[in-house]
Amino acid sequence: MIHRLSAFVDDLSEFIAHRKGLLPITGLALVMINFLLQLFPTGWLAQTNFFLHLGVILAIIGFLLARVL
Repeated sequence: MIHRLSAFVDDLSEFIAHRKGLLPITGLALVMINFLLQLFPTGWLAQTNFFLHLGVILAIIGFLLARVL
């Protein structure tokens, strides 16, 4: 089990190292989706700004990982 987890983290690190802008761009896309949901404020996702929070966290993690990798 630990070997599989180690291999997964190694593969994920290698994937992200070659695509440094993927996580920040994905975070930005989630923030834009949240903006579009605010135009039609129906449902739980629009009320809680879920995609806004998720997008900002993902973008920050992406910037930090791009710096390290």
